[in-house]
Parts: sequence; structure tokens; C-alpha cells
Amino acid sequence: MAAQALVSSSLTSSVETARQILGSRPLQSPSRKSSSFVVRAASTPPVKQGADRPLWFASKQSLTYLDGSLPGDYGFDPLGLSDPEGTGGFIEPRWLAYGEVINGRYAMLGAVGAIAPEILGKLGLIPPETALPWFKTGVFPPAGTYNYWADPYTLFVFEMALMGFAEHRRFQDWANPGSMGKQYFLGLEKYLGGSGDPAYPGGPLFNPLGFGKDEKSLKDLKLKEVKNGRLAMLAILGYFAQGPVTGVGPLQNLLDHLADPVNNNIITSLKFHN
Repeated sequence: MAAQALVSSSLTSSVETARQILGSRPLQSPSRKSSSFVVRAASTPPVKQGADRPLWFASKQSLTYLDGSLPGDYGFDPLGLSDPEGTGGFIEPRWLAYGEVINGRYAMLGAVGAIAPEILGKLGLIPPETALPWFKTGVFPPAGTYNYWADPYTLFVFEMALMGFAEHRRFQDWANPGSMGKQYFLGLEKYLGGSGDPAYPGGPLFNPLGFGKDEKSLKDLKLKEVKNGRLAMLAILGYFAQGPVTGVGPLQNLLDHLADPVNNNIITSLKFHN
């Protein structure tokens, strides 16, 4: 009964969210300027970094909508993706800013998770058959020997279902901040109300150590997080490039380069391995 109530509550909120998103704007005639896909959410405005922030290839146009209110905002937007009025603004800018934070967090976890088996294998903390490069794990048929509670196909479907449910609720919270605190969730709903800013929900579940207790420290932590998230996204892109080009994992790439930087670098590695 608890699971039925949970799913029913989630689906009801989803229908309402979709109705709000799809029905929030009237249809425009073809003669008028067509509106782009927009997803909006009410949130508390973030703390501004100040007008004296450093600028990265900013333009007069980008500075009309990038005012320093977002963490890590240096006016850099050459494609105009965050321009709410320009041709590049096909998605609500706040959704793009929120997506950058979320994807940065996933990338930080992924960057560590992708290299961790190599490191643990080199240290002898895990057996060689599981100390595989990231591109040899999670494949069908699986490489290595794993003794999980189910076969890889069952695990894949189970993980997809769980992630889909979690992402579904995350989108609901973004579209209607605080709504997850009103839906039944096995008694945990009182901790899921959030702070009003979906990217930084806080509370005992999402900020158990109580970081950012004052405005200045919270601003600094937000800036550090988005910087590290951007770096992690670039690291993941580097992993994707290094795998097929070198045929080994990122840790082995680093060790080979440190051992012989003249013969192991980006130029000498430009060949694909089978």
C-alpha cells in the first residue's frame, strides 16, 4: 500500500507539472515570433558575485543577461545559449544553469568512479579481474568476474528503473520547488521540502554536515562546486577520448606519460587500438 501511494502521488504531481508547463503559454499564430521551449520554476535569487568579477570573452550582449548572479558566471556565452531573447535561447536559462550544476555533480562522481578501480587495483586492494579500465566495465557480456545478487541484464533494468524514478522526482522538484515535501515518500517527505532553490536543497539529507551556514561561505562553496564540476566534465570528455585512442585507462595513461613524457603524450598517442 505504501508503494502504491508513493507511485500514485508521484504520477499525480507529474500530470499537474506537465499541465502547468504545457499550458502556461497560449499558442501563437505563425505570423508572430515563435516562442521557444521554456521550462520555468520559481526560486530564490542567488547571491551576486559583484560587478568586479573577471570576464571570460564576454560580449556586450552576454552581459545584458549574465549579470554575475549565478555561481561561476564570467559572462562567457559565445553561442548565446543563455540569452532569453536571442536565437540561442531555446531552453529557459535557469534550466541550463541548474543542469550545469547537476551534470557537474554527476561528472565529479563519474570521474572518480571511472579511475577508482585502476587505482585500487594498482594498490592491490581489489583483485586484478575487477581492476579494469572504465570502458571495460558495465558492458555486455561483462568483462571480469563479478558475484552480484543478479545477472547484469537484471541489474541494468533495475538501475534504469531506480534512476528514472529519482530523476523524475528531481524534475518535479525543479518545476515546483517544495512539492516533494508534500508528497508521501515512506515518511521521509518532511526532509525533502528543500530550500526553495532546487539546485541547493540543503537539509539533513542533502547537507548533513551543515556547510554554507552564512551567505559568504555558501557563495564560495557554490563557486568552488561549479568550477570543479566544469573541470570534471572536461575530465570525463578526456576519458572518452583517451580510451579508444590509447587502449588503456586514464591512470595508466598518466603513469606512462610520467615515465616517458617524450614518447607518451597527446601527439604520439594519436593512433587507435583494436
